[in-house]
Amino acid sequence: MTDYIITRTGVKFRPLEPVAEDLRIEDIAHSLSMLCRANGHYSEFYSVGAHCLNCYDEACARQETQRVRMACLLHDATEAYISDITRPIKKYLDEYNKIEENLANTIYTHFLGSPLTEYEEAMVKMIDDAMLFYEFYEFTAIKLSEEEPFVAATPDFFKGDMKQVERKYIEIFNSINLEEQTEEKLTIKWK
Repeated sequence: MTDYIITRTGVKFRPLEPVAEDLRIEDIAHSLSMLCRANGHYSEFYSVGAHCLNCYDEACARQETQRVRMACLLHDATEAYISDITRPIKKYLDEYNKIEENLANTIYTHFLGSPLTEYEEAMVKMIDDAMLFYEFYEFTAIKLSEEEPFVAATPDFFKGDMKQVERKYIEIFNSINLEEQTEEKLTIKWK
């Protein structure tokens, strides 16, 4: 057995010993566009990549920093390398959580220059949970709680071609300038 996976671009990536130079945004975008949210239990295919784009759009609408915007885009990037486990089970898997945290810190350090601050982590979690609420309702007609979370943007539950999501993910990634302090509100346009 090998201790690596082979990514879309041919990189032999070792999830237990991640090397920043082996991270490719093309691999992340491709993989996340192919993975379905909710462990595949939605009424239609909705990718992790599309979810990350909605999180990014929400961070823009909230006029968050470029780092928070990038973090929202990358917050599920570990899934490109180690997949995901549903929340009810994940909380019992200490070793998996350590592996995921190490990989996430490697990803954030590589693309953002450092791991997330407490504020950035809290903001990404808040946005991620809000998107989960609305996408779950969109695809199952079930509300996860009585109170609807605040959103500044209107989520676009894009159900289209995986290649479109992959291209949009890379386009948005390439458009983020971590040095810039953008005040404008942005909304992702699919066409």
